[in-house]
Amino acid sequence: MTDLDQGGSSENRRKRLLFRAQRRGFKEVDLIFGAYAERHLAGMDEAGLDQFEALLAAPDQDVYAWLRGAIAVPADYDNPVFAGLKTVCEQQTPRWKS
Repeated sequence: MTDLDQGGSSENRRKRLLFRAQRRGFKEVDLIFGAYAERHLAGMDEAGLDQFEALLAAPDQDVYAWLRGAIAVPADYDNPVFAGLKTVCEQQTPRWKS
C-alpha cells in the first residue's frame, strides 16, 4: 500500500524511499541506492517508484550479487530502475554521498 492509498502525498513517499535507500544496512548497497535516489526519485512516476520500492524490499545480498553480475537478475526486478542502479555501479568516478 502506497502513501497515496493511505491518504499521504507522493512527496512523502519519495522522502520515505530516500531515507530507506540510504539506510539499508549494507554500506555498498546504501551508497548505490542512495546516489541513485538522490538523482532520480524526484522525477520518477508511480511505476518507477513501485519498481524502486520493490528493489528496496529485496534482500541486500541478492541485490548486491545482481549488481555485480555474480548471479542473474530475476525477471521481476530486471527493469529500468535496476538498469539505472547498475549504471551507478559502472561509473568511472562515482560521486558518493555518505
